[in-house]
Amino acid sequence: MLGGPRLDRIDLKILTQLQQSGRITNVELADAVGLSPSPCLTRVKRLEKAGYITGYGAHINLHKLGEYLTVFTEVTLTEHRAGDFSRFETRIRKLDEIVECHLVSGGYDYLLKFVTRGVGHYQSIIEGMLESDYGIEKYFSYVVIKSPFIKHHYPIQHLFGEQR
Repeated sequence: MLGGPRLDRIDLKILTQLQQSGRITNVELADAVGLSPSPCLTRVKRLEKAGYITGYGAHINLHKLGEYLTVFTEVTLTEHRAGDFSRFETRIRKLDEIVECHLVSGGYDYLLKFVTRGVGHYQSIIEGMLESDYGIEKYFSYVVIKSPFIKHHYPIQHLFGEQR
């Protein structure tokens, strides 16, 4: 584990519980991971300080707010120097509608996830990116028809638990 104290199975249990229920009380968390409240809180504070826990938030049901569109976009840059990647990332970070950005290997450079009001809104953002010279050679858009599920947690114990 890079960048902090070595985590044991109890730390991993704490992280698993907190990502599934960030509003859990310390007493409930302590009970769930098999500790008394005081040592549990000490561990949570240590995990926060070490940067394993970066924040707490609410999962918003966008469907309740209204119609929206999710689009995954493959982007290939015109040039492939380090500065080109850095410039692209700096510029797209300012676009609120881009909620994920992944530099990937394979047939294109980036996979972006947009959340917009609709197709017209998405298209205006892409056209703005092309007109403003973000360094995009080509892009392919994939409109999401349905999302059967979206997980808001990682399989921490499967990834980093003792069975490794």
